[in-house]
Amino acid sequence: MKSNKLHNIYKKLPSAKGNEIFDKIIQKSGVKIERITSFGQATPTGKWLKSKRNEWVILLKGEAKLQFRLSKNVIEMKPGDYMFIPAGTMHRVEWTTPKGKSVWVAVMFREQGK
Repeated sequence: MKSNKLHNIYKKLPSAKGNEIFDKIIQKSGVKIERITSFGQATPTGKWLKSKRNEWVILLKGEAKLQFRLSKNVIEMKPGDYMFIPAGTMHRVEWTTPKGKSVWVAVMFREQGK
């Protein structure tokens, strides 16, 4: 990505009907920012995600449900909802709306000195 050039998070959204699409926005000095486009996808049954990096995610469009392994609660997300997921936290996407695209922004980073 060129600096000082205007971009739009909603421009050229991929279909995502077959698979979730991960588009890298920037990756520098231990920080990665990506746009995720979903269309009815969920983490496969029985599978848990666990990142070596901290994650901060915001849902900009659509609807989604997240679950954390240590909790039985399912967290329903609407546009504007965001959350911090510490490194090593087992979690999964239970559901994204099949009625249209869900657009996320994820920021992944390591704490300094780690």
